[in-house]
Amino acid sequence: MRKVINIKNQIAELEHVEQFIEEICEELGLSMEMQMNLNLVLEEMVSNIIFYAYPKGTDAHIELVAESDGKELTFMLSDQGKEFDPTMKEDFNVEINPAERDLGGMGIYIMKNIMNQVTYQRLEGKNLLTMKKELKD
Repeated sequence: MRKVINIKNQIAELEHVEQFIEEICEELGLSMEMQMNLNLVLEEMVSNIIFYAYPKGTDAHIELVAESDGKELTFMLSDQGKEFDPTMKEDFNVEINPAERDLGGMGIYIMKNIMNQVTYQRLEGKNLLTMKKELKD
């Protein structure tokens, strides 16, 4: 299975991402829990691109590719925004009182804890975030 969706860098487009995840999970027969977890991860990562990758008011596109061999589901998220490697971000410290914590980082923490493998590359002016999730029988 291979599916691709291209969206604009606008918050309203998250609805299309959710529908994309729903279709994939339905096609692969994944649980509602898995669907909710994958949706949470992709919503967080796409939101980060929308809010932080481009100067305010810039129109741009984000590509999300999903591939599965039945044993693993891989998402590849790419954009041409400013370079940012979430795998290098220091892990979110859940021990710190939320009132004393810096803003940000929770989405990356969620991604790292839900997905089995996360890698980042900067290729030809594009950010490429690859996230893999093992599918259990």
